[in-house]
This record gives sequence, structure tokens and C-alpha cells, in this order.
Amino acid sequence: MLKTVAAAAIALSAVLTAPAAHASDVPDFVTIDVVTVNGSGCPAGTAAVAASDDRTAFTVTYSDYLAQAGQGSSPTDFRKNCQLNIRVSYPQGFTFGIAQADYRGFAHLQPGATSMEKGSYYFQGMSQGTSRTHNFSGPKSDNWQATDRAQVSEIIYAPCGEVRHLNINTELRVNAGSSKAASFMTMDSTDSSVSTKYQFSWKRC
Repeated sequence: MLKTVAAAAIALSAVLTAPAAHASDVPDFVTIDVVTVNGSGCPAGTAAVAASDDRTAFTVTYSDYLAQAGQGSSPTDFRKNCQLNIRVSYPQGFTFGIAQADYRGFAHLQPGATSMEKGSYYFQGMSQGTSRTHNFSGPKSDNWQATDRAQVSEIIYAPCGEVRHLNINTELRVNAGSSKAASFMTMDSTDSSVSTKYQFSWKRC
């Protein structure tokens, strides 16, 4: 019963935004290749990545991303994550970083239950990265929204002149707390699949 109800809510819409860029600040070409996709929230065949035509964003589409706890759940269902390793190719003289992420979803939390959404972003081979965590508590049966926002001085850019893969790790956790009834959390849209749009913050080297 839980999985039937939850399946209707499974979806995700997250947007990474950046300050508006002039046309001269956007590279002439951008290609994006998925190197690896791993995680319990994105099993094989349930995630795909596509670049936008204007080279300012790329979209990740999921079809199975749900964390749940309580009645009807297995011991491992409380935590789901998805790790994307992405290669972005663009002309020399540019680099990019991540400025903001807007996450939305649906949470059905019983009284006493809690949930958490976390996003982490870093470039391969670099110890420096950013992450944000957002917590929620029951009773709640509604849409949720959370924003990860960095100041301009906090944006981490790929090193100029080097090829560094971008890693994006998202995570959902649900804790049933004192309630034995089912609680779950998804990343949400009204479609049967889930689109996550990441917008680049470009700058010249």
C-alpha cells in the first residue's frame, strides 16, 4: 500500500541557478557526458542527463527516488542517495561553478517522524566542496521546498585549464521516530518522471 501511494508522489525538481550572464560570458559550445551514476535513489536505467540548447543548464531526469520508514519499509529504505559524476566540455578561457540549488518535493511524515534532504557539490580531485542540509518534521503531508544558496565569493569553480569532473550527490533520509506508521519523502513533480535542472555559473579565466 505504501509503495503504491509513494509511487504516485515520486518525482523531483531541483534547480541550480546563477546570476544572469551576458551572451559573451557563455561558451560557444558545451557538451555534457555522464561518467558514472551510482546510488540507491537512481538504480541503473532510472537517471539520464541532457544539456540545454542555450548551454546554460543541464537536466537530470529520475524515475525512482524515494526514502521511507515505518510500516511496510525495509531496513535500508530510510536512506536514498544518487551520486552523479559528470564531464563538462567547453572552450578554453572559461570555467564554471554552482551558485544555487532549489529543491522541491513531497513529504508524508507521521507525528514524531523526521526527514532530511542534503545536496553536495565538488570537483573531482579537489578537497574543497559545498553541501547544504535541510530538515523537516512531522506531522506533515504536503509539498516541501529548500534552497541551497552561495554568496558570489563562496562559489567554487573548476580550475582554469584543467579537466575536472563535477560530482553531485543528493540524499534523502526518513526517520520514523516514535511512530510505527509509514512515512516517506520524495523529490517531486507532477510528471511520471523527475527532472532536475542545473544552471551553470560561468566566468572567464
